[in-house]
Amino acid sequence: MEPAAVVLYLLRTYEMVLMVRILMSWINPDPHHTLMRILWALTEPVLAPVRKVLPLGGMGIDFSPIVVFLVLGGLERVLSQYLY
Repeated sequence: MEPAAVVLYLLRTYEMVLMVRILMSWINPDPHHTLMRILWALTEPVLAPVRKVLPLGGMGIDFSPIVVFLVLGGLERVLSQYLY
């Protein structure tokens, strides 16, 4: 397997992890639960810098995951063109 294919796979896996965190945030789970701590540890290092630059939207909506999804999508497109 080419290195670019591995990176593409990791990017898609990270998108799934980010989506799980977003969906879990809607149900307000226990933040001390092991799954939530893992999700937080995997996603917060990427989301926090985006949050510092991006102001909160109306009614306190956090748009940082959308920005991260857009960046990941761009990276995936570039890698896909390289692979195929």
